[in-house]
Parts: sequence; C-alpha cells; structure tokens
Amino acid sequence: MNIENFIQRTEVLHKRLADLCQTASVLPWIQEDLLPLAFKELYNSSKIVQLAAEELYQQNEELIQTRNWLETERQHYQELFEFAPDAYLVTNTETIIQEANFTAAKLFNVSKQFLVGKPMINFVPLEERQHLRNELIQLSQSDRVRELSIRLEQRHGELFDAALTVALVRNPQGKATSLRWVIRNITERKQLELAVVKNDSDLFYDRSVDKHSKGETIPLNPLVIWYVCQGLVKLSTYCETGEEVLLGLATTGMVFGSSLTSLNIYQATALSDVELVSIYAAEIAASPTLSHTLLPKINQRLQQTESFLVICGRRRVQERLHHLLQLLKREVGETVAEGTRLSVRFTHEDIASACCTTRVTITRLMGKLQEQGVISFDLKKHIILKDFD
Repeated sequence: MNIENFIQRTEVLHKRLADLCQTASVLPWIQEDLLPLAFKELYNSSKIVQLAAEELYQQNEELIQTRNWLETERQHYQELFEFAPDAYLVTNTETIIQEANFTAAKLFNVSKQFLVGKPMINFVPLEERQHLRNELIQLSQSDRVRELSIRLEQRHGELFDAALTVALVRNPQGKATSLRWVIRNITERKQLELAVVKNDSDLFYDRSVDKHSKGETIPLNPLVIWYVCQGLVKLSTYCETGEEVLLGLATTGMVFGSSLTSLNIYQATALSDVELVSIYAAEIAASPTLSHTLLPKINQRLQQTESFLVICGRRRVQERLHHLLQLLKREVGETVAEGTRLSVRFTHEDIASACCTTRVTITRLMGKLQEQGVISFDLKKHIILKDFD
C-alpha cells in the first residue's frame, strides 16, 4: 500500500468514526454516560493516526525530493567521470580494475567490460612492472599521492608513454581499500621534447664543443653565453667571509654566463664531465632563431635562481634543507627502485653553501634524515630521496 492510499483510507475511517460518534451522542434513547469508553478512545486514536499519516506523507515527499536530487548529482558526477579528458581507473589494492571511464577504455583500446576485472599490471610491459610495484609499496607506506612516468601497453601490444597519478583510499578504520588512478598519454609531449632537443642539436651542430672534466672551473667571458650540451655545472659566488654560495645548477639544455648576472664574483664549476657550446651575445641579437631558442632557457635559469632565493629566505635551516632537496629532486632527480636518485654527487659543503649554513649543521641534519629513512645513499654516495615531498 502506498502512502497516498493509506492517508485516504485513514481519512475515510476517521470520518466514519466521527459520524458514528455524533450519531451516538444525539440519539434520544442513549444517554451520554452510556457511550462506550472504547468508542471514544477509538475515535481519538483515529485522529492521531490521521495526523501521523499526514506527517509521514510530508516526510515521504521530502525523501523523494532528496532521492531525486541525489540521483541527479550522481548522474552528473558519473558523466564527469565517464567523459573526463583523462583516463580514470578505480582498482582494489591488488590493482584489479573495478571501475573505468570511457577515456580509459579508449586509451587502452578495449571496451569497459573488458577492463573491469582485469589487473592494471596487465597493461604494464614486463620490464616496467617491478618499478610500478615498488612505487605502490611506497604509496601504501606513506599514503601520499604518487606521480610517475611509465610505459604502458595497449591491448594489441602498442606501447605509449604515460604519466600516472595514484592515490590510496582507506576506510574509517584505516584499512587500505582501493586505489584511484589518473592516466595521461604523454607520448606526443615526449616526442616534442625530443624534437626540441634535436632542434637544439641541429642549431649547434656546426659549433665547436668545449669539454671540461669534473671539478674544473669553466672560464667565463662577458661576451659569451655557454650552452650545456651534456653534464651539470655549478654556479656560485663568494661572500665577504670567503664562503661559497650556491646560485644555481645548469643542467643539459640550459645556458649560463657572466653576462646573465650583475655579480662581481661569479664562478662556474663542472660537477660532472661536461660538454659546452659557446654563443656570442652579438649572434643572439642578430638571429631571431637563436633568440627564440635561447629565451626559454634563460627564463628557466631565472626561475631556478628565484627558487634558490626562496630557499635562502627560509628561517629554519631544516626548512632550507627540505626545500633544497625538493629542488634538486626536480632538477637532477632520476627514478630508481628505492626512490629518486640525484644524478650528481653533492657534498655536504655544496648543500651547506646553498642553505647558508655550516657543513657541520648539514651533516647533522642529513644524519637525522637518514635515521628517519627519508634519504639513503647508493654505492657512489649519491643521495636517494625516499618518498620525499
């Protein structure tokens, strides 16, 4: 019986009881004190039932409106999920796919029905699977969102470069229940990056290459800008006390030179074996192609310099060290099984100069980070950052 029929029947019942009560009270041969007490109680009860039925009807209407609103919202978010520009997956903790949107099915070249129930690891080439497993292990230990680049494989074996963002979901009791995946195809971006590198190579292929060994000081000429073909260059200055201050790191594809600074003391040191190409400032002014190519690289150096300035402005040495390691992770980090490895070996003196503190302080703080398991070192004393954000 639905609510409306129930209300109608209670109204009819109440009316009949009211008629009976009125009839019984006016009959001349029935005295008032002879009216059965049970009859009065039944009549009063019917009034209560009628009021309760009306209240129930009102509550039912509100529930219907709420349900309709929730269904509309659910449909809205379902459509956002289905037709999002990025591929979305929901898996259990064993990476078995439970939900997949339309973009994910298109990305992997399969139907949604085929995706659901399949392990996500099936779409990872064999040589990449251990790397992904290591990342998921770290995710389960930290709960922080993991971002990584990896090769994935479509149903018919075609590989593509992908950027993955993975988040762990836990229930109120703290137990891991599922994983949320956002997957982007970055093949075109990778190809564009390679094309840019190729264009740079084509632009500088007919120029002589200067090679410097690790530890060498690179000569600077105010009329020349150096382009880094390979390796890493440390840029620094010296303060009044004679202490070295790290200003920046010129990695492959970046530029540096004394003409890009107003400092009286400016030094460039090879942190690894480097290969450089010299470009005269007059050439840049005369060549729109050179200007167009080098402007983003100069801008990159400027942004990095500002990042080092922000680090120096931190009050606490621990904060300076934390943000410096984040910067180094971004600039020279490479993904390994244990985390992110800095491709160049930095001494405690190098780190101290960037943090505007002493080597002894950095040694103490690095020791604490190592005890906490935040960092470690490989056999060549390169720093490895473990889940460092």
